[in-house]
Amino acid sequence: MSASNLTLNLVEGSVSFSFSPQAAQELKAALEQLMNSLKAVATKTSSGSNKVSPQRPIEYRYTGEVFLEIFCNPNIWATPFAAKVLLTVRDDKIRLSTEAELTRVIEDVNLYLEQAE
Repeated sequence: MSASNLTLNLVEGSVSFSFSPQAAQELKAALEQLMNSLKAVATKTSSGSNKVSPQRPIEYRYTGEVFLEIFCNPNIWATPFAAKVLLTVRDDKIRLSTEAELTRVIEDVNLYLEQAE
């Protein structure tokens, strides 16, 4: 499969870059793992349990035409729907670091994969 552009919608604006469907599948798996960690934190917090076992931060990295890094600490968000990720996209000429809504990133990756089929 050839690479096509993945567009990630940010709080203000969007960023688009060359991304392969295989890399998108790997990103989707990392995002699903993050959602599970966020749900575990939210469930323990809402049940009133004082002993919330900390979840490991999720850090996804992709190196292709651009370097993509997505980082999120699931322990700081009350619900998966409130969560934001730190997003870095860079190449040899430009670097973009910003926050993005987790749910929007998941939607964007799913849309990319649907179009890649």
